[in-house]
Amino acid sequence: MNAVTGFFQSTGEMIKLFIETVYWCKAAFRNRDKVFRQMAEIGNYTLPFAALISIFVGAALALETGPQLRLFGLQENIGGIVATGMLRELGPVMTSMLVVGRVGSAMTAEIGSMSVYQEIDALKTMDINPVRFLVMPRFLATFITLPFLVVYVDVIGTFGGAVVSAVNHKINVPFGIYYRNVKLYIEFADVLHGLIKATVFGVMISIACCYVGLKTRGGPREIGTSVTKAVVLSFILILVFDYFITRLLILLHIGYHF
Repeated sequence: MNAVTGFFQSTGEMIKLFIETVYWCKAAFRNRDKVFRQMAEIGNYTLPFAALISIFVGAALALETGPQLRLFGLQENIGGIVATGMLRELGPVMTSMLVVGRVGSAMTAEIGSMSVYQEIDALKTMDINPVRFLVMPRFLATFITLPFLVVYVDVIGTFGGAVVSAVNHKINVPFGIYYRNVKLYIEFADVLHGLIKATVFGVMISIACCYVGLKTRGGPREIGTSVTKAVVLSFILILVFDYFITRLLILLHIGYHF
């Protein structure tokens, strides 16, 4: 019973933090330097690893599907399959999890250490709202940056599939045919599908990680515990909401062809 009560209490507190953060977005222009700094950190932490991971994920996807398609004489369709998989599912989910591991954990650790060492209480004493000062810049930075990162990952992952399709003798689909098939099957609605997911995931990652950081109490050991809790919570939220967003987009026929 305590677990159920705690679940609903934590959910309510995160919703309250989200509403308060959205309210303080009115001060974004005055705090634009903090927002830009957070955006730069997200890019620096994520871009190299995102490129490395996405190119091999796209390559693996082509390596798995290409020979199977060739059995039916459909290997020329591999470009559309790889691009669709990256745009709709792999791109947003994989990028969001990478951001959680590289950026969300740092958010939790930074805010958690401030909470443990009573720096947040000091901000309140100086009449500085912690949500406006700490949460809002991170919220906006993640919300804005994640969709761009997803597009970046989609492009590189699709390129990785193109390289494998061209050099692997069991697939043997040249670049020109590969990208012609991508252009034939991919529409803006497919891109929109991934961007919608990225936007929602960006909101959830920033709120969940900042919330856990603000709730950190105790000593230095609790900071590590909070980081683990924030990462696990963010992963669960991403996977759960991924299903429901996909289901909703199917019902709305966004990014799907019937």
